[in-house]
Amino acid sequence: MFCSLIEKVSDLNDMIIEGKMTDALEKYYDTDVEIQENDLAPVCGLNLYRQKISQFYEAVTDWRSAQPVHVAFGEGVTMVEWFQEYSHRELGEKKVMFVAIQEWTQGKIIREKIYYKS
Repeated sequence: MFCSLIEKVSDLNDMIIEGKMTDALEKYYDTDVEIQENDLAPVCGLNLYRQKISQFYEAVTDWRSAQPVHVAFGEGVTMVEWFQEYSHRELGEKKVMFVAIQEWTQGKIIREKIYYKS
């Protein structure tokens, strides 16, 4: 399982770098996924999260960079520290660092918690 998880998170990260977040959601996120950013209320379900991600990316006017800085693996858990740089219609010019902690079950992310400076 551990080797398989390394392959999955590597492929997921590659998809994000290539700007294929929608495809990554379909491939690696469970339909009942729960995703929480900082202490905000979690988004429950892939359909709702897909809508949130689509709205975000529709407002991105220039995507310059997405780089996984550090990646860590545990038993059914991955952690990725990301650096992203982009321009957004509502948020302006952004250079952000964040950490995504992902819990995996049966080859899919069932829970993700994202930490960033707000």
